[in-house]
Order: sequence, then structure tokens, then C-alpha cells
Amino acid sequence: MTLTPPHVPTQRPAPLDATSVESPFADTAPAGPGFVEARPRPGEEPDDLAVLRAAVVQYEALLPGAGGAAVEANVAAHVVLVEQACERGARLVLFPELSLTGYELTAFEVPGGAGQPSLGSQPSPWLTDGDPRLHPLQDVCARTGTVAVVGAGWREADRTPRLASLIVGRDGSVKPVFKTHLHGPERELFVPGNGPAVLDVDGWRVAFAVCADAAHPAHAGAAAEAKADVYAVSALYTRGEELRLGLHLGARSMDHRMFGLLANLGGKTPLGPSCGLSGGWGPDGAALVRVAGTGTEAAMVSLDRSRLDAYRSAAGA
Repeated sequence: MTLTPPHVPTQRPAPLDATSVESPFADTAPAGPGFVEARPRPGEEPDDLAVLRAAVVQYEALLPGAGGAAVEANVAAHVVLVEQACERGARLVLFPELSLTGYELTAFEVPGGAGQPSLGSQPSPWLTDGDPRLHPLQDVCARTGTVAVVGAGWREADRTPRLASLIVGRDGSVKPVFKTHLHGPERELFVPGNGPAVLDVDGWRVAFAVCADAAHPAHAGAAAEAKADVYAVSALYTRGEELRLGLHLGARSMDHRMFGLLANLGGKTPLGPSCGLSGGWGPDGAALVRVAGTGTEAAMVSLDRSRLDAYRSAAGA
């Protein structure tokens, strides 16, 4: 399968591989090309009405270093992956930090900022409200009834620059939420947000975080105070940070009796090669499912409310 959209010159994404997965469940099996899924033991199948099906997409961005020219290609690839996830029952599809450009911060230093360029100029890496490049994603979410979370540089109406996750609703709406804990050169390019945004997805309260937000316990704590059921992190963790990634998601999930989801940016990045390990964590802090490689892969996870309620009742939450 290729994710290359027609008439857009791109490099091919890394081959999808779903040959193995870490999981505490007795039976783990591929859920189709590029997808892995943890399956419950016989007799432990949850009630579908109490389950949120989520797809965590570890994505290797197309056209690294191409700035605004990469946005259209990556949007087209995201559309394919949302469609595939929907076919497997996903209602929520989580992509990594800056998934529409890759973690290419120098692209955001180009003068001119946000908005659609004039004819003959280079497209902007910044996205804004009403940006037509987002229309294919809005259309696929409306057509499939899926909520997608994608990573982008965002300019607000007053031109405030943000490092954002864009929540594309099943009605085609776009709601930006902003990274709170910026680090390194991000501080020179973006204005931080003021804490997690919590949105309703099929009756589940989902809190959204971007990368370093998960490293700060207070961010997840604020999500828990807002009655979040799921802590969904769009991130970039690089090789050597495998333990850090697992500790962050395990601790945030266990401490606050939430499910954790993390989509890691795949492939090579200016910060170093990805360490992979995108997946889901239970309210006990244990990994439910994680992808095996470091390129473009996806994991399906079923979030079971009865399991969440059991841990919260035991903790007196």
C-alpha cells in the first residue's frame, strides 16, 4: 500500500509492518495491514456500548524538510489512514506531534507566517481557521463519523503562533488545542497553551496533550480534575527515550486511573530517530498494545469503561 496522493510529489512512506506486538492479553493478532490489536481472552469481551475504539497512528511524515509543501501530501496520507482505522471500528484516530509537517521547526521560521500564499510563492507550513488544505480531513471525518487528532503549526486569528493538535470532529469542525510545555527552540517559535483541553467523544472525556506535556505530572493532574477518562498524547520520543516514554504514559494512566494513548512521530527526525512504541495503556499503568517498529504503523485499542470503573471504585475515585 502506498500513501502517496495523486499529483503530489512525495517520498514513499516506510513499509507497514504488523508482525509483532507487546500485550498483556492472551491472544494478540494483526488487525490488517499496518494495524496491530490486543484482543481479550474468551469470556472477557466487553459490551460494545461501553467501549471506545481508538486507533493510535505512529506516522512517519512525508516530505521531511519541505515545510508548507508537505502539508497537502501528509493530509492525503492521513485521510487514507483514517479510512483504514474506521474500517476497523475506530471512532477516535490519534496522530503524532506535528504530523502534517514532521518535526521540522526551521520551516516555521520562514517570513510570511500563516495564511494561503499568493500564486507562485511557497505554501505556508502554518495552518489557520478555514485553511482549504484541511478540507480532505474534514470531509473524511464527516463521512466516516470519526474524530481525528492531527499535529500542526497553527496561527490564531490574531496571528498568535501555536504548536497544536487539531481535533477534527465528525461534523467536520476543527478545534485547535495547544501544547503547554514548550522546550528548546519551540519557545522561540510558539506561544504555550494553558493546560489540557478535554472534549467529549462518544460519551468519553478525552484530554489532549502534546509531547512534553506528558512529562509534567500537573498536566495530567489537571486532566484528571476535569474528569478525563482518556489521556491522549501526540508526541515525538526518540531512540534512547524508550524507558521515559513508558514511564510517562504508565504513570499518568495509573496515577489518575485513566486510559493512556500515545502516538509517536515515526522515522528519522531532526531530534534523532524515533523510538516507536506508540500504543495504549490501561488504568493500572500497564501497556495494552504497542507497535513493533519505528515507521508508519498503527495500533487498535478498545477502551472498556467497566475496567475503568473497577479501578476507580477500588481507588475511591
